[in-house]
Amino acid sequence: MIPGKYRSVSGRAANNVNCGLHLVIQTSSLPEKSKVEFKLNKETPSFPGRLLQHDLERNYSSRQGDHINLASSSMPSFPILQRSSEEKILYSDRLTLERQKLTVCPIIDGEEHLRLLNFQHNFITRIQNISNLQRLIFLDLYDNQIEEISGLSTLRSLRVLLLGKNRIKKISNLENLKSLDVLDLHGNQITRIENVSHLCDLRVLNLARNLLSHVDNLNGLDSLTELNLRHNQITFVRDVDNLPSLQRLFLSFNNISTFESVCCLADSSSLSDITFDGNPIAQESWYKHTILQNMMQLRQLDMKRVTEEERRMASVVAKKEEEKKRESHKQSLLKEKKRLTINNVARKWDLQQHRTPNIATNQDTKVSDSPSQDPSQLHGSAVVSAFPEETGSLDSGLTSALQGLSVTDTHLVEVDGDTLSLYGSGALESLDRNWSVQTAGMVTTVSFTFIEFDEIVQVLPKLKMKFPNSLHLKFKETNLVMLQQFNALAQLRRVDQLTIDPQGNPVVNFTLWKYYVLFRLSHFSMQKINGTEVTQNDMIMAERLFGILAHVASSELPQYRLISILGDARKKQFRYLLETKGKKPGLVNEENNDSKRLVGENTNRATLNYTTRDFYNERLEEIKEKKKFCKMYMEDLVKEATDINMKNEALQKLWPQMFIELVRDAVIEIRNKNSYMKLCLQQITDQK
Repeated sequence: MIPGKYRSVSGRAANNVNCGLHLVIQTSSLPEKSKVEFKLNKETPSFPGRLLQHDLERNYSSRQGDHINLASSSMPSFPILQRSSEEKILYSDRLTLERQKLTVCPIIDGEEHLRLLNFQHNFITRIQNISNLQRLIFLDLYDNQIEEISGLSTLRSLRVLLLGKNRIKKISNLENLKSLDVLDLHGNQITRIENVSHLCDLRVLNLARNLLSHVDNLNGLDSLTELNLRHNQITFVRDVDNLPSLQRLFLSFNNISTFESVCCLADSSSLSDITFDGNPIAQESWYKHTILQNMMQLRQLDMKRVTEEERRMASVVAKKEEEKKRESHKQSLLKEKKRLTINNVARKWDLQQHRTPNIATNQDTKVSDSPSQDPSQLHGSAVVSAFPEETGSLDSGLTSALQGLSVTDTHLVEVDGDTLSLYGSGALESLDRNWSVQTAGMVTTVSFTFIEFDEIVQVLPKLKMKFPNSLHLKFKETNLVMLQQFNALAQLRRVDQLTIDPQGNPVVNFTLWKYYVLFRLSHFSMQKINGTEVTQNDMIMAERLFGILAHVASSELPQYRLISILGDARKKQFRYLLETKGKKPGLVNEENNDSKRLVGENTNRATLNYTTRDFYNERLEEIKEKKKFCKMYMEDLVKEATDINMKNEALQKLWPQMFIELVRDAVIEIRNKNSYMKLCLQQITDQK
């Protein structure tokens, strides 16, 4: 009887040392009495430990001497194996045919009691002629040329099957081997794990050095304690968490590069030993900490004992990595949100401009805008969220989080370092908020995108007050179409750089637009336009081209019109200039220079202003109302004059007759003088 531990089997077999193996081979070409006898006195090497980390040590086949007779059968290709009675008694339950150069399995008659059979190191291509060995427990066919698992359906008692280093391409025909305890298939050409779910008693499975690219189909192996998958091409692992008894898993020298591809291992409560050495993942700085943090039950990692200090450090590092990952996911989510919002703003802009949408999708963004967010809380790279619908955790993954994103947002505000970016006309409303002093003070660049320039002009005074340190303005898709629009920028405090993107701003197609900007905004002493340094020659050329324009504009306007254009800030200066005519030149120049330092902008240039379309439309409406009122007033006057004239003409016609009647009535009344006097006195008395 073979004991429960296979180690003891091999130990007992090892006691037979230096026994002579006597083979008698009879072939069909020889007479029955002619026999070829030869002795092989050799020391059979013990089995190498091919099943790593399990209890099986295959030395069971070493040093045994069997007197074996391989006689030909009626079928010449299958020799018949016969042993002497003494050998059968001495080694009744085992048979070793190691290194016999066999190409087929011999017919074994009268050995139905065999429990251990060894065909190591032969040239066998097919498993056959052993179906009668129904008590067989241990079958070793290591290092042969077998291409298919077959011929085992009757071996229902088989516990150990060793088929390592063969040419097997598929796991099959194991349906009846339900008692199998050890299955060794290392060194074959197997590409997938299959047809093993019924092996509920299997403890050891060795699939090292095959062609596996992934691990799955392991459900049902409830007794599996050791799984060897070294030296494959595995990129991901599944179903291992469904193995309740698995303790040792060897994944060395595969193609595993991320923890996500083996994350199911973290759900295994029984796993204690695991190896990842030789994989790309083992080269990562976070490898050990991540594995230990997610697999707290491990006792050994890469064949090294895990210490408590390593676990503690892994926990600390893993928390930091988790925070970093969480932040990365958050930034990715915000970036995607901003991309969607910018796309919506661009689509709306294109519809307004009656253009075919051509939306840029490669915006490198970080933050988004929300009316509910207080921008005074922003510091450094700040976020103003435009997505109040965000409620879920980012831990569930970026992809699932993005499924609930809104695609209806029509504006966006971004504060990234020293840059304030505004997308869509609705973003201009953010200038009305209570920005923190720190955030507003950091902003030196303001970018406008997908906003009408006329709308921007209306908020320039707010921009000057809210962000006093803004020096660089950027315009993209703002409908800058004429030079006159640049006049509106003169009301700002200071502009050092100006960037006009050709996209959506036709004004850049004018050859002289840069010179006009330098001329009109000369009081800013601009340093760069569209990234190009401004030189002294540029300033001189601008003055030559447009200097006469300002002179003509100011000289042709009446005084009241100039004062209304210049505004309150320049009225006093203009009146002062008029009042100082006739004073001494030196005194006038000195006082004038002081005034220029206070105001900065040249008076002639100040007459070159810009009226937005909305303001112009408002003025038109106002003028229309005035015209309407004047028209109605004049119509009333004309009607009244006409009535008066008609009455006058009628009076002229009636007056002669009326005069005659008046004279007649008067003569009749005073004809009797006394009566007339009494009547007059009576009327006077009645009036009192």
